Amino acid sequence: MGLTSALFTGVTGLDANQTWLNVIGNNVANSNTTAFKSSMVQFSPQFYVTDQQSTAPTTDFGGTNPSQEGLGTSVASITQNFNDGQIQSTGVDTDMAINGSGFFIVKGPNQQLYTRDGAFTLNSSDQLVNSSGDFVQGYGVDSNQNIQSGTLQNLTIPLGETEIAKATQNATLQGNLDASGAPATGASVLLSQELTTVGGAAAPTSTTLLSDLASTTNSATPAFTAGQTITVGGTKGGRSLPSATFTVGANSTVQDLMTFFQQNMGIDASVPDTPPPGVTLQAGADPNTTQFVITGNTGTGNALDLSGTAITSSTGAAPLSFAGGTDAAGYTNDPTGESMFTSFTAYDSLGTPITVNLTAVLESTSTAGNTWRFYADSPQNAGGQLNVGSGTLTFGSDGSLTSSSGTTISISRAGTGATDPMTIDMNFGAMTQLSGQSSNQVVSTQDGFAAGTLNTFSVGTDGLITGAYSNGQTQVLGQVAVATFNNPQGLNNTGNNLYSAAPASGEPQLGTLGTLGAGTIQGSALEQSNVDLSTEFTNMIIASTGFSASSKVITTSDQLIQELLNSTH
Repeated sequence: MGLTSALFTGVTGLDANQTWLNVIGNNVANSNTTAFKSSMVQFSPQFYVTDQQSTAPTTDFGGTNPSQEGLGTSVASITQNFNDGQIQSTGVDTDMAINGSGFFIVKGPNQQLYTRDGAFTLNSSDQLVNSSGDFVQGYGVDSNQNIQSGTLQNLTIPLGETEIAKATQNATLQGNLDASGAPATGASVLLSQELTTVGGAAAPTSTTLLSDLASTTNSATPAFTAGQTITVGGTKGGRSLPSATFTVGANSTVQDLMTFFQQNMGIDASVPDTPPPGVTLQAGADPNTTQFVITGNTGTGNALDLSGTAITSSTGAAPLSFAGGTDAAGYTNDPTGESMFTSFTAYDSLGTPITVNLTAVLESTSTAGNTWRFYADSPQNAGGQLNVGSGTLTFGSDGSLTSSSGTTISISRAGTGATDPMTIDMNFGAMTQLSGQSSNQVVSTQDGFAAGTLNTFSVGTDGLITGAYSNGQTQVLGQVAVATFNNPQGLNNTGNNLYSAAPASGEPQLGTLGTLGAGTIQGSALEQSNVDLSTEFTNMIIASTGFSASSKVITTSDQLIQELLNSTH
């Protein structure tokens, strides 16, 4: 081998170490690049020239080893280090980092690509994209928010979108009713002042026109006139009743007014209470007089009061006044009995809030268990009827609910544009009836909600994207998909932190986080570069030393050649 061979051997050292320096430079330059994977260079010797073959040993000769001269080095491979980089929280909802194996899948203009860079943003169409504008791929949801994992699609997060309202169909109640309370034995009995017809010639009946009705203290003047409005408020169980207005028409009768009182005071006349609930007439002390009698449902929770300014009139003085008393059957104003009140908000199909009030009253007791009756009313019940249902709850001797009735209530939404009627199934299964505990009851869940706006979202460790709406609801919007490869080292690096599949990598295995060997996602975070600068600086010293040494081989060989040439002259 001549000195010229040494020149070329030195050149291979220059080339190889220069390549290493290039790789080191690229690593250092990308030490702050999101999810960048550093590269490593492996060298291998080039082929050898054999000056003397080896010989085998014999009984007379020990044998010789081969004599070979190498012709330099070459770059065997440049491989990427796919170890995880550190994960840094960013607080940005659209940022994601994979902790473990796997690649995000993005759809470019011409092909499907893969990346570890989760610095995503939302475009003007609310689609999740990377910095190159490629669409992030994942799985959508059906109408019931179930993930449809069959086909990849562009992920959309429609911030600001309004969610359609859902009507309440079910409500679950829990709590305890005090078994040691007193059973209901009385109700409110309210009597009006005595009334007669105008002129005092006859006792009013249910068919008497209101314009013919007069107070016995001023029988010459009608108590009601056409066009007059009567506003009724009052209280029930110590709680204010919603104000209701009755407009007197030319053909309005006493029965019309009695119906108005019964509906707007939430009296359920269908319940077999004692005394019988409802609004009736009874004869006054004089043969030509009549009194209104308002009898409420039993229990302190149903106690009615129309004192003071509970009744007002558009013409000035109220035409009627009521006070507690004793009716013709001997029932007195005595609303007694253990009661419990609760209220909750439901929603109709348009998302309108609907108030539902529930009053439970201890109806009867026995050695086998007690029975409670509940009354439901709603001020949003169309048509002016406050009461929307009633039923019973029967408890066994161990305090658990054994049977119930009337647990489906119906609320009219006629004329509102919402689905009519609105029915709610109430589940009292979690209620108990135990002594020594005060009565209490709450609605733990109800499945309706008002319309809401998608305000924010989060990404779970399994890649599920969950949206949070202004109405307090959450919904699954989709799921981020990932790809794994049998040999990620075989991927083609296409730049911009993107990779494409290649024959050496194998086909991508598509799935979700936590499957097929894929890691998990950390939302609102980014993976940092896995470049170790201390290692790179050390490698830089070694590579530059190797480069310098190779150049020294070249300069030394050149000097020897020059001396050889000079010696020939």
